[in-house]
Amino acid sequence: MKTLSIIIPAYNEEKTIAKILEQVIEQDTPDWQKEIIVINDGSQDKTEEALQPFLNSIKYLKNETNLGKGASLARALAAVSGDAVIIQDADLEYHPKEFPVMLAALSDPAVDIVYGSRNLKPKRRGYPHYVLGVWVLTKLNNLLHGGNLTDVYTGYKLFRTPVARSLGITSSGFEVEAEITIKALKKGLNIKEVPIDYFPRSFSDGKKIGLSDWFKGVYTIIKNK
Repeated sequence: MKTLSIIIPAYNEEKTIAKILEQVIEQDTPDWQKEIIVINDGSQDKTEEALQPFLNSIKYLKNETNLGKGASLARALAAVSGDAVIIQDADLEYHPKEFPVMLAALSDPAVDIVYGSRNLKPKRRGYPHYVLGVWVLTKLNNLLHGGNLTDVYTGYKLFRTPVARSLGITSSGFEVEAEITIKALKKGLNIKEVPIDYFPRSFSDGKKIGLSDWFKGVYTIIKNK
């Protein structure tokens, strides 16, 4: 049986980390066993305390300070032992019910990476300024790097493990989403998009990505032209 490694970066997610772990553990993944890797990115709340009941079911990594999503992913990838790896945000915006759909897409030997696109559903959920921001980043990426994608900044990305490691992530923050796509396109990798549901949260709910991260994304896309 193949193994799906699930990387869950978490920064100050005391309210959601237990719930997302329950969802991941309960989600059926036919023909795949699961390896769950949680990386606590220097959380200053009770995220670590909330993780205690799950420590026997997960691999647990901890950054002593907040390094960012990109740096956390790079570290977690080194701990992966599965055949494929998916990024699962801890904030409940993405539901593990999408795992089977994404794994089905990866069953095609010609596919290297699967993106769960929030823009392929008939009605895209999200706050207008975020939807516009993602649209601009995606269009800019397609224009400068030759892609034909609908959602470059999706948090749901599934890779064959050797492919993920070959990208050599260097970004520290959320601009890692742009870096991954740029490097994949430059390598000629086949990215398959599938429609997924999305459950956006607000800053009051704990959303982390902001305007400065958007500008970093734009800079990353232009810099790597």
